[in-house]
Amino acid sequence: MRIAFAFTGAGHLLRESVQVALKLAKEHEVTVFLSGAAEEVLKMYGLYESVVGITGGKYRELATDSNQKFSYPITGRLSLGKYDLLIVSPATANTVSKIVYGIADTLVTNAVAQAGKGAVKTYMVPVDIHPGPIDTVLPSKIELSKCEGCDDCVASLACEQGAIIPHSEIDLTKCIGCGLCRNTCPNDAISEGKIITIYMRDIDIENTRKLESIDDIQIFENPNEILDRI
Repeated sequence: MRIAFAFTGAGHLLRESVQVALKLAKEHEVTVFLSGAAEEVLKMYGLYESVVGITGGKYRELATDSNQKFSYPITGRLSLGKYDLLIVSPATANTVSKIVYGIADTLVTNAVAQAGKGAVKTYMVPVDIHPGPIDTVLPSKIELSKCEGCDDCVASLACEQGAIIPHSEIDLTKCIGCGLCRNTCPNDAISEGKIITIYMRDIDIENTRKLESIDDIQIFENPNEILDRI
């Protein structure tokens, strides 16, 4: 199969989505689409290089908001039916709301719009499906309760990206999730993969319900469910 796999900027179900993309790339032609936020978030979680690793060659490109400019020419393949399937996983509430209301001003939302025009089936994994709390995983974070305020912050010195603001926070726009800071801090003051509980908004749940009514779009709760359908 020829598959377009799009990531958006959600941390929830991101690692699972990457694992599914890697599995699919072993047997199918997979073109990767990254929203601007997805590019940043994949780096925060240390997953960017894994995704880049499956790209290279015709129909295995890495398409981003930046390299596709404002017209997103690569999405024209979807309107021409050049792909068998478009996958959007994970799909943020922002992406879902834009699709529901016909807004196609990003690479990923434009890809969904063009897939609809080309009668290409779209599988989506929205992060906001059910009301109530869900557990999600955070990227690297300084735990201030453990930070001793060392004069020379060894974690900051170890960070080649300059992402550590000593005794304060991690600049996630620079972080690539390499784990060097966590491994070097003698006080174990940097966490990675901390689980927190967040609550779904009613408006986001309602938009996901509306998404299900759009032709050729199918909703999944977990990206691993998609593997059973391909």
